[in-house]
Amino acid sequence: MPQLLRIATMPDLSSPRLAIVGGGPAGLMAAEVLLAQGAAVDLYDAMPSPGRKFLLAGVGGMNITHSEPYAAFVARYGASMAHIRPWLERFGPQAVRDWVHGLGIDTFVGSSGRVFPVEMKAAPLLRAWLQRLREAGLVLHVRHRFQGWTPQGALRFATPDGETVHSADACLLALGGGSWAKLGSDGAWVGLLRGHGIDVAALRPANCGFDIGWSEVLRSRFAGAPLKSVAASPDGENWRRGECVITAGGIEGSLVYALSAALRDRIEAEGSATLYLDLAPDRDLARLRGELGRPRASASIANHLRRQTGIEGVKASLLRECLSRDDFQDMGRLAESIKCLPLRLTAPRPLDEAISSAGGVRFAALDPGLMLLARPGVFCAGEMLDWEAPTGGYLLTACLASGRHAAEGMLDWLGRRSTPG
Repeated sequence: MPQLLRIATMPDLSSPRLAIVGGGPAGLMAAEVLLAQGAAVDLYDAMPSPGRKFLLAGVGGMNITHSEPYAAFVARYGASMAHIRPWLERFGPQAVRDWVHGLGIDTFVGSSGRVFPVEMKAAPLLRAWLQRLREAGLVLHVRHRFQGWTPQGALRFATPDGETVHSADACLLALGGGSWAKLGSDGAWVGLLRGHGIDVAALRPANCGFDIGWSEVLRSRFAGAPLKSVAASPDGENWRRGECVITAGGIEGSLVYALSAALRDRIEAEGSATLYLDLAPDRDLARLRGELGRPRASASIANHLRRQTGIEGVKASLLRECLSRDDFQDMGRLAESIKCLPLRLTAPRPLDEAISSAGGVRFAALDPGLMLLARPGVFCAGEMLDWEAPTGGYLLTACLASGRHAAEGMLDWLGRRSTPG
């Protein structure tokens, strides 16, 4: 049976009637800005409730932003820095903290410089935020999946009761990226926008793990084992300290995520990439050579390695996995490998497993206010734009800032549109 088409008529109000499609951080922040300026705002989300991915991201500790110096913070956005800097100049890391405090949520700076709410959870923050938005007049429509536009420019949505069409004076798309499809960010909008002539870069995994192809011995013994007190590099020169995890098929974790963009790009260009691990970042090569060069008498190499350097368990097994028998028994080569062990990465993990995605609406398709050049009155924000950021609060901060920037762009466009001449 064909679905019925329902027309949702908008009342004739003196204030603009604006639509936001997507109830993640960017969309909710845009709603806050627009409501504060007296606009009537309808927010549509495909899921039964907004902020699903935001909530899950906060399960292990809600990382809001980062406390490092501003210049270093902005540099984390790499090739997209020039586009994102204007957003952050209006709503940067400290502004994010102040905004969270305004919701009645205290924050603290962790030992890594990351900023967290004191309860370490996303749910209290989201509840307080949604309550404030509803009190300001936000009208929320859930289970509304964006389907594009009618020939007249109205928004089309699929709902449990059939298709419905909504008109607005302007709209913001904040549809998320392509990771964690079960939470609503499935990237289905890519084809819709391309079908309307909008330039969209292919979505790719970001902040992701990688496949390596371990031996059955390593996989069966150490899948899920953490690698602590290590450093990693995508080139053997620029090292970053942290932690990661051995998986059944490869490697993942915060240390790997921080380097994932460079590693992914290299795999795409060359077919594989090398991740270098320093298994003993607190010891230099000369010290390791001296320690391993001591007489081992009748001790096995494994015991000698453990006694002299403290390396055992998963670290020792990684050395055995990656070195030939002769190299493992050569104390000089073994010391060099501890300081710079190459792991060959064959592929990033699938997009849906990634923490976030790269790709999206290209900035060349947008004006400075984040309005689509091909569709005046339609703005974009958040992860659906063509940028990426490492974990550590950078992604969330820029999503929030982009929502504010796009909302201000909407208000500016509406003002210019209503000005005679």
